[in-house]
Amino acid sequence: MGKSALTQTRGPFQADQLRSGDPYELSNGHPIQCLPTGGRGSRANLVGGSVLDSDPDVDSAGVDTGCSPEPGTLRAPDVAVGNVPDEPGWVRHAPPLAVEYADVGQDEDDLATKIGELFAAGTRIVWVVRLTGPRRVEIYEPEKPMRLAHQGDELHAPGILRNPVPVAALYDRETAHEVVLRNLLQRQGYSSLDEVKDSGRAEGLAEGEARTLKADILDVLEARGLAVDDDFRAAVDSCNDQTVLRRWHRQAVTADSVAEILSSDGEP
Repeated sequence: MGKSALTQTRGPFQADQLRSGDPYELSNGHPIQCLPTGGRGSRANLVGGSVLDSDPDVDSAGVDTGCSPEPGTLRAPDVAVGNVPDEPGWVRHAPPLAVEYADVGQDEDDLATKIGELFAAGTRIVWVVRLTGPRRVEIYEPEKPMRLAHQGDELHAPGILRNPVPVAALYDRETAHEVVLRNLLQRQGYSSLDEVKDSGRAEGLAEGEARTLKADILDVLEARGLAVDDDFRAAVDSCNDQTVLRRWHRQAVTADSVAEILSSDGEP
């Protein structure tokens, strides 16, 4: 009896009989052996996972996350995006986006079964990244024909990912790093590295102007022979509000005392 026929009948195993780290998945109660990943596959899993996890709209992701929507099923996508809680035990909900890396020796029948089981559990998109032959990603969605994306194309997952994913970013470490940097900057409110640089230059100019104003206030008061006590020096040194510093600078030219400057402002 072939494996596909065998798995049509209910097997004897349940997900709670397996422990984290056991080299098996379950399909309809039947064990599916999962062997260690080779060097190429492990590198690709890592770069692809980092790209997807860093997307600004992703709140959780995992590698080899065991998903058990019902007792006889336990499937672990290479990368799961979404529905990965920071808790022990198998995840009861399927990830909205699942990624499988297919290398030499891939069991195509089981891969097809796994995709079907993920869809049945609620997965919306499965990307199969082919590591043999030309670089290409197979895009699967329920009740839609499979589509192919090639090197130079971008992948989209509306409602799951904010940003498109270049196919190359699921293979190449350097390309992945560029995408991760973009994503992390967006998580901090920046659209690009250039915006960070511009913001840094603006902050540097503002800090430089504040330092200059502080020095000028004290220089004017000293040139006019007005006594400057430690409290006023501390007030000037701790103030970074350029509007206040400019006002103090103007007042330093005409005020009869340091106290007059502070009293006119209410607080240092």
